[in-house]
Amino acid sequence: MTPGSVLETITSKEACLVIDAAAAKAEEIGQPMDIAVVDAGGNLKAHVRMDGANIGSITIAINKAYTAIAFQCETGDLQGVTRPDGPIYGLSDAHGGRLVVFPGGIPLVRDGSIVGAIGVSTGTIEQDQEVASAGAAAYLEFAIA
Repeated sequence: MTPGSVLETITSKEACLVIDAAAAKAEEIGQPMDIAVVDAGGNLKAHVRMDGANIGSITIAINKAYTAIAFQCETGDLQGVTRPDGPIYGLSDAHGGRLVVFPGGIPLVRDGSIVGAIGVSTGTIEQDQEVASAGAAAYLEFAIA
């Protein structure tokens, strides 16, 4: 076995906590969602498609979470810089079109390190962001407890 350490990442238990909190917010606002959590490497850790959520949003939710990890920021923060007059216009076409440059993806941070991300899709971008924020807030509370 090769000596070394494994990248610190979100656990399955934590990923489920994030999804549960996000799903509770989605139920509260009356909008079923696709909710995905990826690990620190951008690999899918957990996903739920709530009853009534769009099938087409499964991949978008996963890709929002991936984008948040890949660029270490909220996906909504990429909107302005990726517009036609922005300095990185065309970024959304990179990675085979896997990058999502609108709200709903948020990194999950533990002790100052990004250990995963949540991505949410099906509602409006405002709803997606609200639900993702609820999941991220629940993780933050768990991580500092």
